[in-house]
Amino acid sequence: MAKDIEPNTSLEQEELRGVSRTVAEIEWLLLILVLLYYVFGVTEGYDRAAIAVALFTYAGFVMGFRYSNIFKAESRWKIALETWVMTAFITWALWHTGKLESPLVNCYLLVIITCALTLGKATTLLELALVAACFVFLGDHSSVYELASLRYAGGLFAQFAPFVLVAYITTLFSSDIRYGLNRAKLMSETDDLTQALNRRGFAIVSDRLFGQAVRYARPLSVLSIDCDNLKEINDNFGHEGGDRLLRLIVNAAHGQLRSSDVLARYGGDEFVVLLPETPALGAADVAERIRDAVASTLLTFNGRTVATTVSIGCASYPADGRTLDALLARADQAMYQEKIVHRSRNGDSSA
Repeated sequence: MAKDIEPNTSLEQEELRGVSRTVAEIEWLLLILVLLYYVFGVTEGYDRAAIAVALFTYAGFVMGFRYSNIFKAESRWKIALETWVMTAFITWALWHTGKLESPLVNCYLLVIITCALTLGKATTLLELALVAACFVFLGDHSSVYELASLRYAGGLFAQFAPFVLVAYITTLFSSDIRYGLNRAKLMSETDDLTQALNRRGFAIVSDRLFGQAVRYARPLSVLSIDCDNLKEINDNFGHEGGDRLLRLIVNAAHGQLRSSDVLARYGGDEFVVLLPETPALGAADVAERIRDAVASTLLTFNGRTVATTVSIGCASYPADGRTLDALLARADQAMYQEKIVHRSRNGDSSA
């Protein structure tokens, strides 16, 4: 039976697990920084007991939160919660080590960078607002009037501005990196010539859809499509003619498919189509429509009009196989049998 892909094993979950590991390293780094300051930097007048309690409490939170399996799957809300606790821990440490005069104030950068890299612009903006509120809470002001004064606001902004700048730059870099990764992923799963999925892209999508068909006992069909005269067109019109023919087949097939159907170039002039929620009769109807669409679309080369045909084999779950590989093999076998019949009708004995 084909592997059933659950949401918590999806590509997004893989990404979130990597992000979660990075956040864990940042949390331990924060603990180490505060511990070092506790050992070497705390002078007379600071509440060492309160800092020690904060260290033990936060270490217990990190260990319990990460190793008690409270969350069965990773989520961005889980990461956001961790950043809020980080902010509370830093604020507590600052309150007992000189407030905004403490060198630990730069630990807020760890929180902001974590949000900017993992949680997006909106969440980073909210985190900035939370840190700004902590700055006001830790600031040295004696009354509400002083807090609202232009002088106090200007000084606070000057101290907080580097945090805003770091958030802005890190968010820009994160967006560029994410765009590049998504673009590379798309290119790695798409056929350059036809813009259909390639073999790798088809494997990713089809495993998920086939898993759903198995889980919910729903029908699913596979079509194997092969061009009947690609070699002839390549010989007569060169590879440019063959490329145009392959694009014609993809465009004609797309016109007969639903948005939920999956078309991929499997290699050379062979294509596969996955038809979710489609029994055998429905698949045969789609195959016939694709044949007619390809046959009715003519290619023109140097004033010559060329017609083409395709051979299509069908296989349906569960009648023709209970794994995706079995369905693909059965559809390919049916396509090959149709190709033999087509060649024999045209007086070509070669198979």
